[in-house]
This record gives sequence, C-alpha cells and structure tokens, in this order.
Amino acid sequence: MEKYDVIVVGGSAAGLTAAQTARRHYPDKQVLVIRKEEKVLIPCGIPYIFGSLESPLDDLIPDGVYEKMKIDLRIERVIDVDRKEKIIKTDKGSFGYDKLIIGTGSYPAMPPTPGHDKDGVYAIIKEIPYLTEMQKRLKSAKNVVVIGGGFIGIEISDEIKKSGVENVSVVEIEEHCLSQSYDDDFCVEMEEQLRSRGIVIYTGSKIVSIDGGEQVESVTLADGKKIVADIVILGIGAVANADLAKKIGLRIGLTGGIVVDRAMRTSDANIFACGDCAEKVSFFGGNSSALRLASIATLEARVAGANVFGIKRETPGTIGVWGTAVGNLALGTAGLTEKMAKAHGYKVISAVNESINRHPGKLSGAANVKIKLVFGANSGILLGGQVRGDASVGEIMNAISACVQNRMTAEQIAMFQSGTHPMITASPIAYGIVNAAEAAISKMVEAKDRS
Repeated sequence: MEKYDVIVVGGSAAGLTAAQTARRHYPDKQVLVIRKEEKVLIPCGIPYIFGSLESPLDDLIPDGVYEKMKIDLRIERVIDVDRKEKIIKTDKGSFGYDKLIIGTGSYPAMPPTPGHDKDGVYAIIKEIPYLTEMQKRLKSAKNVVVIGGGFIGIEISDEIKKSGVENVSVVEIEEHCLSQSYDDDFCVEMEEQLRSRGIVIYTGSKIVSIDGGEQVESVTLADGKKIVADIVILGIGAVANADLAKKIGLRIGLTGGIVVDRAMRTSDANIFACGDCAEKVSFFGGNSSALRLASIATLEARVAGANVFGIKRETPGTIGVWGTAVGNLALGTAGLTEKMAKAHGYKVISAVNESINRHPGKLSGAANVKIKLVFGANSGILLGGQVRGDASVGEIMNAISACVQNRMTAEQIAMFQSGTHPMITASPIAYGIVNAAEAAISKMVEAKDRS
C-alpha cells in the first residue's frame, strides 16, 4: 500500500488548488489527488457549453499542472476512510495518508416539485456525458423553461437562446431575477437586458408541477398558467456533497456542509475540508453562510493546503464576491448589498456614482459604469458594493472586495490613490469608487448635522 504525506479527495476548484498550495508550502512532501472524473469541468463555464462553446470538452481544467508541480493523480472513487489507521479505501485499492483534505464539491439542488424526474428535465450536473446528452437534446428543442433566475438560470437561458432555441423562459419565485445577489434597480436592468434578447421572464412565480407523460410537455405555475416545454432546466442552486464526511463520522453543520474552523480543520485534526462541501461563516458577524462559489472554494483551499503541517492562515469569513454578464451588460457585487445589510441589522448609508470608464467619453470602448457603495452609518466602514457596466465590472468588484476585507472607511476610500489612463479607466476627476465614497461622506455629514 502506497502512503502519501497529503491526500486530497476531489479535483475541481477546491481540490486542485489545495494540492497546489500544499506542494508550494511543503515542497518535500508527497501529494496525491484522488478524483472520480477522467476530466474536470470548469464549473463557472458550464452555461457557455450551450451557446458560446461547441462542447463540454472546451470547458476543462487542464491536467498539465499535475506533472508540472509533481502532484500525483489517481482516477478512482473513494469508498471509505479509516480515520484511526489513516487509510483511504477506493474502488481500486488503498492509500495511507498523514493529512487528508476533502474537496468533494456540491450537488445541484433538486426541488420537491412533482414531475422533476421526467425525461427532459435536467439539473446542472458537472459530468461530461450528462451535459453532452443535454446539449444534443437542446439542438432539437423549440421550448425551454429554466427554473431559477439566479446566475446559472440567466446565463444558461441567454446561451440557449443565442444558440437558436425559439422559445426560452425563466421562472423565478422571487420578485426579481438575481434578487438574492443585487438590489432591485440592478436586477431590473438585467431583466430588461434579458427581455431585449428574446427571453420571457416570469417573476414572483412558482412552478407547482412539471407535466407530461414520461417526457416533459409543460410546466404549471401557481396561478394556473401553463408553459409549453420540451426541456426543463433546474438552476436553483447547490447543496454540499458531504456524503464521505458523513460516512466517516465528521461533524456536519447547519447548511449540510462539513464543519470546519477558520483554519479549515474538521472535527478530525488530521482532516481538512474546503470548497462547496464545507460549511461557511459570513465575514459579517460570523453566522452561517450558504454561499457556494468557485472563488470562495479556492480561497479556502489556499488556507487548507497551507495549514496541513502547521497553521499559517485563517479565513476571515465569506465576503461574497460575484459577477454575471449577459451580452454587453455586466453586474458585480462584493460584500453586502443595501438590502442584505439591512437584513443583517445594519443601519446604513449608501451612495451611487455613475461615470464613463474612459476620458474623454467619446473614446472607443467607453461605457457608463454605475457604482453603489454601502457603509455602516455609525462606523463609516464599507459593507459592500455593486457595479453595473461592461467587462471592467470584474476588476472593480474585486477592488471593492479588497476595501471590504480591510474594513476601509468612506474617508479612507475617498483618499484612495488610483492610477488612471484615458483608454483604460475613468477620469481621475470622476473615479467611481472615490466619488461614491465622497457622496456617502456628504450624507454622513448631513445626518450628523441633523442629529
């Protein structure tokens, strides 16, 4: 039986990153990744298989890194772990370990809706044969209904429509698509964008049944309306894959993930967990967080991999940084939206700035960028921000995240030293993050004067 210093179970965003981090921090240790998939999909790229990409094989995490970083890889299914003897059992053999990292990811959430198991109903399962079959079915479909208006729902609906499907509908139970991720004004802009691209949206609507014989034929909404459907796609989120952890007796948390501390240690001191399979705590107050994103998974993996032979890092908690794009409209969020902050119990002051991301604004590539920042009314500390614009939104939301993580105040952000250039940024006079902070300071001064 082979023995390794570090064994990682799972080879997606969390598992691969954890293995790379362990290799970098402990170059003299032997590291093995065990995963069940021959090839691993890039999770966030899955919607684009159905429009922008030709095949799931165009959306793969490359395996060249294993040889480059001298990380061993086995394609096997882990069946059990003997924690006392520190032995992993697979469908092909056994391996001894000193430290174990679990990065088994998540499953798509499945609704209790009658008919969800009919032929033609698909979840977003991260398996190449499954997605290939789904892609083939979509080529002959005329009517597709997507259940869920979150990131997966809107992105996959746009890609399917772009591929030539005649009728694409999105059904969202909340008042707006993306309502759990953005304030309403941002959600409305995305809904308008989707409608302009030929997608029908039903918000504030619940699907009570998926209808037909063995094959799906339609869906029925709570108000009695029926929508014809050749294919139904479930895009309602993800749940932790903690099956292995449950089997071997690790502690499981409130949201169904593996309980870990800030060093990503489980209830077994020799076992770490990271990514979608692990419980999350919020950066804002430390309560449980149900967020599951690849960016969170890789952060946790960099903590777990660095800590296996001595604690070097701790996660500060989940801030939540995400973006989405449909056509030329992109949205980004970092931290709490105004709606979220109020739900957390914060008294807030928010401010919005809109400016062109070139100077002068008639330069090629210029786009209007809207930035909304949310501050604690009493502390002046940045709680979060949202951005609407073009592709530049991605790095703006990451800059806002850095400000949130470092608990910067409106005054500190107003004093932010930025670099600008006519072809790649807004004018230094109209720099969005700085001007939004200045606008918030004005509101704070006014509030203080009134008190």
